Amino acid sequence: MGPLAGIKVLDLSRVLAGPWASQCLADFGADVIKIEKPGAGDDTRAWGPPWFENESAYFLSANRGKKSVAIDISHPLGADLVRRLAGTSDIVLENFKVGGLAQYGLDYPSLNALNARVIYCSISGFGQTGPMAHLPGYDAMIQAQGGLMSVTGIADGEPGAGPQKTGVAIADLLAGMYSLSAVLAALHHREKTGRGQHIDISLLDTQVASLANQAMNFLVSNHSPQRLGNSHPNIVPYQSFLTKDGALMLAVGNDRQFASFCNAVGHAEFATDPRFTRNADRVANRDALICHCESWLKAQDTEVWFERFGKAGIPCGPINSIQQAFAHPQIKARDMQFTLPHACGLDVPQVRNPVRFSETPIEYKSAPPALAQHTVQVLRTELALTDAQIEQLIAAGAIALA
Repeated sequence: MGPLAGIKVLDLSRVLAGPWASQCLADFGADVIKIEKPGAGDDTRAWGPPWFENESAYFLSANRGKKSVAIDISHPLGADLVRRLAGTSDIVLENFKVGGLAQYGLDYPSLNALNARVIYCSISGFGQTGPMAHLPGYDAMIQAQGGLMSVTGIADGEPGAGPQKTGVAIADLLAGMYSLSAVLAALHHREKTGRGQHIDISLLDTQVASLANQAMNFLVSNHSPQRLGNSHPNIVPYQSFLTKDGALMLAVGNDRQFASFCNAVGHAEFATDPRFTRNADRVANRDALICHCESWLKAQDTEVWFERFGKAGIPCGPINSIQQAFAHPQIKARDMQFTLPHACGLDVPQVRNPVRFSETPIEYKSAPPALAQHTVQVLRTELALTDAQIEQLIAAGAIALA
């Protein structure tokens, strides 16, 4: 039932970074219990339109395979229920403000005292330490402060110039993936030592770490990289170009590919021109080469270039809409779109996890849950509560049912 079958995850996170990590854990076979606020649930349940039967598409993107349990952690009885669930959990994920869970006895020291094997992952805007640790953080502001927007967007001096955020919440998504890899590493460490640990994930740290070559470009040169639109700072030609009927993205990654490109466009002499022979030369003479490329590529339709470059081993592709991406024959062949039966009685669309295991294939257990869908089930199976005890908790306002 997946490589993480038997692993229990208590998910106290909401919005995207934490839920993205816990959805991957669920895809990999872990049993994920999502604790939600009674009556409201995860913030993203209300982040629409668009909607699927009164559930936001945003929530549906990051919460499949989980059990929704509505518990009021601010109620002493509710906090006690969560502590008891944590006592038998392998992993706890949370993204509350730094120190916010201590008042409920749900912080790492409190839960570690109950369960020394627990792996407790805290995701926050700025981390658990530092002068800004107490502040909230959302993806767009992190992209801005972390430098990503300064290298994203049209170059200065061109129409529409200015910093841009990415089209998806990349800081959140990357923080979720770093959280996933961190808890898996911590599980491996626990296998050797028997001890859990606390993991501190910061959105801002994640964003800065993910600047990758752009960060190193700055550290090596002491010059801040600038926006280049769809061009690459270190590789030429590696950008979008207009064609006769549209546009394509060209990615010439090495000198051999550049020679093939020159042959494909009917200008083999450019491959031996000393201004363009090596990639470093092409970067130094970017403007001159790009001017020629623009002229050549406008002469044919996108499909003509796509077929010609494909035969020559030159990476390129059309610039598709998301609708076109899902209609792409390769995406369809890989079954990236599928459906799961939802609690409302309809099949909800989903996007497949890109990981393909040869020995432990992913089995998608369930659709994103309705709010409080599994409250009774989890309290009965995980904590052995009776119907009478559950009724008492409902009456006290500590839990809610679907």
